[in-house]
Amino acid sequence: MSLNHVILGLLNHNEMTGYDLKKMIQKSDFMYWSGNNNQIYKALSELNQNGFVTSEVHYQESSPNKKVYAITDAGKAVLKDWLLSPLEEMEIRKPFLMRLACAKDLTEEELLTLLNHYEEQINIQLMMTKNHAQIHASNGSVYDQRHEKHELISRFIIKNVQKSYESELMWIREFKKAFTEH
Repeated sequence: MSLNHVILGLLNHNEMTGYDLKKMIQKSDFMYWSGNNNQIYKALSELNQNGFVTSEVHYQESSPNKKVYAITDAGKAVLKDWLLSPLEEMEIRKPFLMRLACAKDLTEEELLTLLNHYEEQINIQLMMTKNHAQIHASNGSVYDQRHEKHELISRFIIKNVQKSYESELMWIREFKKAFTEH
């Protein structure tokens, strides 16, 4: 998955500034990206040069002007091609597992502390995801058919993330039990 495709996908929902895109990607539960603003603006520039997005400056009196990007028909075609292309190999990125793999010299107490901190972090993420799901559910209203499909997709993405956190909590508890019984 490339940043360009993610940007096209987000712009397919709404026109946005580079700042809006950055915030949307950062607050997402499932879009892994550890880049910086320059990457987003570089991608937007490239997409603009290729005719996949357009930009328009919105002038504001009391704030700095902002450049708003929108997807073009050519951008929608590129997005559709990517959506229908074969899936990339699935990656599981869990920095915690790398820490755990390197933890052989920790004492039992230190290892349990590490596990407890991770469990706390997952509980917080799960709580935030459940809150997001409640907000999403309470914002439901009458949509046209296209929006109903989008709402269903969004609801099931949130559900997938929530199930992942719940599964991770089960794994942590299973590991802690096995470790303390060992």
